[in-house]
Amino acid sequence: MDLNELKAIQLAELFSALSDASRVRLISLLIEDEMSVSKLAARLKMTESAVSHQLRGLRQLHLVRARRSGRQVFYSIDDDHVSRLFTLGLDHVRHG
Repeated sequence: MDLNELKAIQLAELFSALSDASRVRLISLLIEDEMSVSKLAARLKMTESAVSHQLRGLRQLHLVRARRSGRQVFYSIDDDHVSRLFTLGLDHVRHG
């Protein structure tokens, strides 16, 4: 497989985003359903500021997307590729 430099960097950034347990836990919750920052913070026992910080990075990499409703921001998985990648990784961890 021939991988150019730009795609190699983008792939490394993707895997880097998944190298943090908090971000992985956020993704696992968002695979279940769209959630507000406050609900994510409560479920993960994190501050809303910390959750927002993590989500900002995931949004920049197009792993999650945001939807504003009034003053609240709701997040969801950006597309099915993210869910499949997460599931494959989890299957690999459970297999080993």
